[in-house]
Amino acid sequence: MERSNSLDALRGIAILAMVLSGSIAFGNALPAWMFHAQVPPPYHAFNPELPGITWVDLVFPFFLFSMGAALPLALHKRVAQGPFYKTFGYILQRYLLLVFFALFTVHARAKNINADPGVATYLLSIGCFVLLFFMYVKWEGRWGLIIKLLAYALAVLFLALTPKGFDINKSDIIIIVLANMAFFGSLIWWGTRNNPWLRIGILPFIMAVFLAGKTEGTWNHELFTWSPLPWMYTFYYLKYLFIIIPGTFAGEWLMQRPREQVKDDKTAWMTVACISLLLVLVNLAGLFSRLLLINLFITLLLCTILLGLMGRMRTENSCFKKYLQAGVYLLLLGLAFEGYEAGIKKDPSTYSYYFVTAGLAFLTLLAFSISEYFGYLGKIIYFFALNGRNPMVAYTAGNLVLIPILHITGIMPLFDSLQHNAFEGVLRGVLFTGIVSLITIFCVKRKWYWKT
Repeated sequence: MERSNSLDALRGIAILAMVLSGSIAFGNALPAWMFHAQVPPPYHAFNPELPGITWVDLVFPFFLFSMGAALPLALHKRVAQGPFYKTFGYILQRYLLLVFFALFTVHARAKNINADPGVATYLLSIGCFVLLFFMYVKWEGRWGLIIKLLAYALAVLFLALTPKGFDINKSDIIIIVLANMAFFGSLIWWGTRNNPWLRIGILPFIMAVFLAGKTEGTWNHELFTWSPLPWMYTFYYLKYLFIIIPGTFAGEWLMQRPREQVKDDKTAWMTVACISLLLVLVNLAGLFSRLLLINLFITLLLCTILLGLMGRMRTENSCFKKYLQAGVYLLLLGLAFEGYEAGIKKDPSTYSYYFVTAGLAFLTLLAFSISEYFGYLGKIIYFFALNGRNPMVAYTAGNLVLIPILHITGIMPLFDSLQHNAFEGVLRGVLFTGIVSLITIFCVKRKWYWKT
């Protein structure tokens, strides 16, 4: 089936927002809602007692949701056409390649190569970025396989000889979590592809392990704490299945959509799209400011309007209706859990966080899908979609290319000086993110996709 620009755009926004959140000015220049809710300015010290979420706290769950939605799209042909061992081999290979990516890219950062990096170190970091192309771009034929093997051999040699030494426990935790979600999410979807209720039924068992896992002497505790290789797996990572699994339904509904699915007035549909995005903004503001009753009232009102509008639509098989129903249900479920675990938090993540963010991801995807279908915001959606098609490049380009270039050219001090006020602080992030986006789009246009 054709790619969904809306799903790619959701992934693209997530990855660019991730880059932006890490490149804006820290300190007093920007307000607290520009950072993770639990690392407020000016010192950005982690405070696990602070409840609430900001736009930054949506970045990771939106990316996870996009990954979940992509799993059925990536696996359905393999499952239908290939034998069991080939499908499992593909899933395992993807997991291992992502784990290696997490190890290699962290060790390839200039500050992790040398405590006092110079020009040679920065050039080596850029060289590692180039090497990633030979490892993760798809190469055809025997020579392609040779190129890949040589590239991985060079990568292993680099890790073995890196000046600061290789540390198996030093990896990118975000990529490690994504690797685990790709592996376990794929296995769960594969095993339940014909029984979606069973897929949903798995989640309460995972919840049971988490809730009882703190009690020593129970099998829950043994399962929760057991790990043969702690640097690449712990049961704790499975908490994000509460976002991945809802995402798999979005992917399935996307595959099932008919070519001509919308026959109603486009004004009504665009109203649904706008209210869906408004729900995202309302909940970010309400949950961050802790105006919980007001937020709940406005959310219930807007959800009622949405369901009322959708109820009058003539379309019966539209995935839009399913996106809306799932988004509203998960959002309200998350708000019902808000008072549990001392309020919604990203870390340690709460059940409210999983359900609220998954619901908001559904609603955002709904808004993008409606806009794409009716031809609105086409250029904006396409721009983010281009970035979403090559997320591994976007994720690493900043650390392995842009930062070294800024240091080599001597521009970094000027760049770092953009932190005296809110305008400069945001401009710093926009410039950094914009260049990363250009690098990513350049690779996409040449079909240099990094894939596992």
